[in-house]
Amino acid sequence: MAEVSEVLMSVLSTIRVPRPGDRVHKDECALSFSSPESEGGLYVCMNSFLGFGSQYVDRHHTRSGQRAYLHISRSRKAPVRIEGGFNVEQEQYEEEVKVVLLPDRQEVTSDDLATMPDVVRERVSLAMAGLMSADSVSHALQVQQWDGEVRAESRHAIELKQLNNGTKIPPCGWRCEVCDLQENLWMNLSDGRVFCGRRYFDGSGGNNHALLHFQQTGHPLAVKLGTITPDGADVYSYDEDDMVLDPKLPEHLSHFGIDMMTMEKTEHTMTELEIAVNQRVGEWEVIQESGATLQPLSGPGLTGMKNLGNSCYLNSVMQVLFTVPDFQSKSVTVYHFYLLAKLGYGLLSGEYSKPAPDPGEGSEPSSEPRGDQVGIAARMFKALVGRGHPEFSTNRQQDAQEFLLHFINMVERNCRSGVNPSEAFRFLVEERIVCQQSQKAKYTQRVDYILQLPVPMDQATNTEELQEAERRREEADSSGAPPPAPVRACIPFTACMAALSEPETLTDFWSSAAQAKTTATKTTRFASFPDHMVIQVKKFTFGQDWVPKKLDVSIDVPDTLDLTALRGTGQQPGEDLLPEVAPPPLMTPDAEVKGILGSHGNEEDDSLYSPLLSPVLDDSTVSQLCEMGFPLEACRKAVYYTGNTGIDAAMNWVMGHMDDPDFSAPLVLPGTSSAPGTTPTESFSEEHLATIVSMGFSRDQATRALRATSNVLERAVDWIFSHLDDLESMEVSEGGRSAADSEGSREPPPGPKVRDGPGKYELFAFISHMGTSTMCGHYVCHIKKDQQWVIFNDQKVCASEKPPKDLGYLYFYRRVTE
Repeated sequence: MAEVSEVLMSVLSTIRVPRPGDRVHKDECALSFSSPESEGGLYVCMNSFLGFGSQYVDRHHTRSGQRAYLHISRSRKAPVRIEGGFNVEQEQYEEEVKVVLLPDRQEVTSDDLATMPDVVRERVSLAMAGLMSADSVSHALQVQQWDGEVRAESRHAIELKQLNNGTKIPPCGWRCEVCDLQENLWMNLSDGRVFCGRRYFDGSGGNNHALLHFQQTGHPLAVKLGTITPDGADVYSYDEDDMVLDPKLPEHLSHFGIDMMTMEKTEHTMTELEIAVNQRVGEWEVIQESGATLQPLSGPGLTGMKNLGNSCYLNSVMQVLFTVPDFQSKSVTVYHFYLLAKLGYGLLSGEYSKPAPDPGEGSEPSSEPRGDQVGIAARMFKALVGRGHPEFSTNRQQDAQEFLLHFINMVERNCRSGVNPSEAFRFLVEERIVCQQSQKAKYTQRVDYILQLPVPMDQATNTEELQEAERRREEADSSGAPPPAPVRACIPFTACMAALSEPETLTDFWSSAAQAKTTATKTTRFASFPDHMVIQVKKFTFGQDWVPKKLDVSIDVPDTLDLTALRGTGQQPGEDLLPEVAPPPLMTPDAEVKGILGSHGNEEDDSLYSPLLSPVLDDSTVSQLCEMGFPLEACRKAVYYTGNTGIDAAMNWVMGHMDDPDFSAPLVLPGTSSAPGTTPTESFSEEHLATIVSMGFSRDQATRALRATSNVLERAVDWIFSHLDDLESMEVSEGGRSAADSEGSREPPPGPKVRDGPGKYELFAFISHMGTSTMCGHYVCHIKKDQQWVIFNDQKVCASEKPPKDLGYLYFYRRVTE
């Protein structure tokens, strides 16, 4: 021990005590998914506070010269069951902590430190205690990201009138005053009376007596007994028909003798209860194949992912992406994007595809295979891809389709040279617009990654059954009876494809041939077919009140798909094209134009002339959007870019551009490079320029696209693909030469980097969503591996017996090569 003491003394200056703000990585290895629960435990450098698994700690020691590491290992023991009330099982761990000195791996325990010199004992003990008490990076991120369910403060809470009727509520033993139920009980905060909650359509819940009491008395707020803790409780407003916040809850509870600080949770919260009910019925049970005993699987490519708190959307998307060869090879070859490589190795190697350890002795053995794995926890990866994003940086549930596009955009930005795996999904869309007055056509192309499939509800094959279900629901609403079980609409896949391919009517199309607004038809076709086709079923929509809702539909999605008939053919023989003439600007009748110079010109130089000085905007539409909570400038842009065509079109524009970096920026009119009243500039984001150049275009072409779209990357990409013909004759902006001057020395523009081939595909994966909207619920994915469907449900990986292909949300097809 004297030798070890000498070694510690020699490295004492490198041992640090964590300070506030230090990032301590004590949950996950920086280079793998090893954790304190893994075999060999985790080694935390006592200088940098980085964590390393047993297979990587020697490498870190060799490269950094650090010798002192805090070794943390945990083994799971039997769970402790709390008696009485709401049963809660909590995993308990036996933890061993010691200092390990490399390269000889000499071990020092807390007891060993007691025999060492004071200076060594004090410094090392403080460092050990500081590391163990410090919040890990993953925990800090969870606290920072988690905001739970967002509830509004009730308008009744502050001025709530409480009756002085002498009622005092005991801390337990509650019963409904009408039916003697002892669970799902709600205490009215006005009079202290206790009644049971609502009955659910599956027969569970209560008998609606709390609701009936509100209807009789008008007392609006009730608290769910059993959910009261020092941190809060479930409060429902019958008048506002929603879960709410009561900032004066401690005072309101104290009025009836309830000390909030001494209460313990003994009942499910409403969120927990909603999940439990959904899991028993409907799509939850079908999608997760809950009724079957599924065979657990393990091995390379069969690794589960831990749910980090509503991260199932990320888990499902990444599981599918790493079955695509482009992403499999990218994860191995690109070291500079090491977190992607780390995730790829974790999912594909099979190293972490091991059954989760048994809970321990003392627990009841299960006769059925559990399917849970040790799996991987992609904490660092989630933090990376969500950094700076208003939604993906939180722990709220998200839309898997939006995350897929967000991740593809990240890959595009980080793969400007070399192989780009997102090209596996990239394709070109051809849009053909025909003016009905002149019968002349216009062709444009745009890039896309996902085919959005409409759901024509009017084509349901079980219309009579749906109408009967709606009649029973209305009867239940009027009588106060529990609602009937929902009926799912059955929509043929052929009807969805027909809706996709049928022409769209444009009622306010400005025809350059007629020099007026007229009617046109727009037909959408494929200009190229990607190696892998992603199809999104448009299940999520908006009601008439703009509240998001999900369509509960079953679609007979096929295993094989032939899109050949949807390939675009371009300009037809004898077909005349619309002239390339810009539409007239929207002008106010009394707009004052200063000569021909406009607001930015002068007598010597009118190069900054812009005729678009005072656009006419429908004030009522702008006001309606503002009342919904959107920024004023965003509302003005929505009305402008949709040509004053009404609230529906403007709202669709808002929903499609909410993630634009300039969403709230002032409206910049085409032909100007700055907002009115400012000095115009020619400054474009280098990152945006590099992204467009990486897609095969020149810097001049990228600059022109950004100039035409106010420096918004997404719109610039759409613009450049819709103006490919114009780009061939564009002027060189930096050299002062025209295209004609350098015709002999310039190569023709290469165009977009897209792969093309036959339009025949086979289904290899699909992602399903359970819940009422993208803001809640759960995602799982099914992937076909070696002709066997496999379900990936976070950490559970099993052979699928009845893959619910008709209930998917995102479908992934790969090209069939003949």
